Amino acid sequence: MLDHEEIVRLYGPWRSRTPQDAAALLAVYGGQWWIAGGWAIDAFVGSSREHGDLDLGIPRGSLEGFIDFVSPGLDVWAAAGSLTSLFGGSAPQLPESVGNLWLRASGADPWEYDVMLEAVEGGTWTFKRDARITRPLIDCLWEHHGFTYLRPEIQLLLKAKDLRPKDDFDFERCLPILEASNLAWLAGALVAAHPDHPWIERITRQSRS
Repeated sequence: MLDHEEIVRLYGPWRSRTPQDAAALLAVYGGQWWIAGGWAIDAFVGSSREHGDLDLGIPRGSLEGFIDFVSPGLDVWAAAGSLTSLFGGSAPQLPESVGNLWLRASGADPWEYDVMLEAVEGGTWTFKRDARITRPLIDCLWEHHGFTYLRPEIQLLLKAKDLRPKDDFDFERCLPILEASNLAWLAGALVAAHPDHPWIERITRQSRS
């Protein structure tokens, strides 16, 4: 996975956005959305780190309505190893390999938001890289100061594949304060999806302490 500096070099800069900015953009949007990525970890641990962008999440099934809502002011691009413009109503035909949307006002402007498309069916979230891992969507989200965030154990599972330094830092910030039941859930999900992941042993040690 490319790091943020390489993404900027290849595709252009990102504007610094906050949860407040996202809430203003989506104030009258009727669909479900939440704040994800490092900002979600910050909200849980009560401290912040530097962020290259702001990640949002939406159910994949609401893709068309979301694009219709934001497209009057923002261009929408499918991001999956390369960028594909979604002009002309091509959203419903997006392949499953496309897991993110990038939004910006125009080609002359910085990118604004990175939107993660999550598999949600009948109120159940399914992990995009291992369909054996599921959870009620209501248990994947939490509220804090008027914003809906992705729960940290879900975000850490999403981060686990690439294990960049910032992802390991986020794990270390969450480890001492995650509830035992959610640590156990994360450990089980990692064993299923990434059985050799170093976080498994660290969770085990934390659980024994």
